[in-house]
Amino acid sequence: MSFVENVKESYNELVHKVSWPTRKELAQSSVIVLIASIILALIVFAMDQCFESLMTAVYDGVSKLF
Repeated sequence: MSFVENVKESYNELVHKVSWPTRKELAQSSVIVLIASIILALIVFAMDQCFESLMTAVYDGVSKLF
């Protein structure tokens, strides 16, 4: 298959066979992704704070031994 034929078929598929979301669907999906990203970031932040507290307690306990 030649390059030109490949480009023509790709364009045809892009224009006629791909189902594009509406603006409303795209906005709703974007909001869902944003909310999920914020929730995941908060979970990771909370885990980081817990591990930091744990490591601080461990290092303070070890430093008191020596």
